[in-house]
Amino acid sequence: MTDFLNNALFIFQRLNWLGIIDILLVTLIFFGVLYLVRDTQAMILLRGIILILLLVALMTSLVNLPALSWLIRTILPAMVFVIPVIFAPEIRRALERIGRAGTFFRASGKNGSEGIHQIIQPVVGAAARLSARQHGALIILERFDHLDDYIRTGVLIQADVTPEMLMQIFYPNTPLHDGAVIISGKKIIAAACILPLSSSGILARTPERKMGLRHRAAVGITEVTDSIAVVVSEETGAISIAHAGRIIRRLDLERLENVLTAFYNPAQSRKENFFQRHFPYLFPHKDE
Repeated sequence: MTDFLNNALFIFQRLNWLGIIDILLVTLIFFGVLYLVRDTQAMILLRGIILILLLVALMTSLVNLPALSWLIRTILPAMVFVIPVIFAPEIRRALERIGRAGTFFRASGKNGSEGIHQIIQPVVGAAARLSARQHGALIILERFDHLDDYIRTGVLIQADVTPEMLMQIFYPNTPLHDGAVIISGKKIIAAACILPLSSSGILARTPERKMGLRHRAAVGITEVTDSIAVVVSEETGAISIAHAGRIIRRLDLERLENVLTAFYNPAQSRKENFFQRHFPYLFPHKDE
């Protein structure tokens, strides 16, 4: 105990402001990595790796095991190549967010504040009618990040945003009802679009667990872009909004309009700081 206290005192005596900054930077990196992999399967793998490393460190330090120590020293360099393979989805997501950093300097929004209601009102009206009839729907509102890669997976439409058009697209058993509608500017650009599914564990932890592929796709597209997703459940008719990798459920029409306006408003978008827009894991929205 005396040796431990002496070593700790020796470290604190040598600590200066540059060392404190160094420690804070390393802590921030670990904090960001843990937030990036939370609610994913990678978190379970990370816990397993940390547990194994701790057990090996204890065994090699407390007991003299030369063969095991040699094996560990031989395997550790290979982990440099193994870790990127294990955490490939999380690394890809982080690089995509960094790559979209240029949007921070872009003019915000494609529509003025008057044009916002021309988009939100038809979406809210269509969601209300689809919910009453329990017709499933997935509507994506493009913001700063372009969705061209996902638009190309669907059928181009280039139509005005109206409740009737959205209802017709999502009418059951029609050719375009299965997939997502992408709205850019004041137009419905494409329908039947294929979106990436979320790798997050948020949906699996819901009490009802009645959220299927539409909800996973809604959360998935908002994990990799800054778009907004409106989902209507085919089973219950419940309306949800996904944004920044989080989902807000059981919205009535008034709250649906308010939340959409808050998320989609260009004036509000200008007030968002860089980290909130490109690293939403550090500033998560509350789920319902």
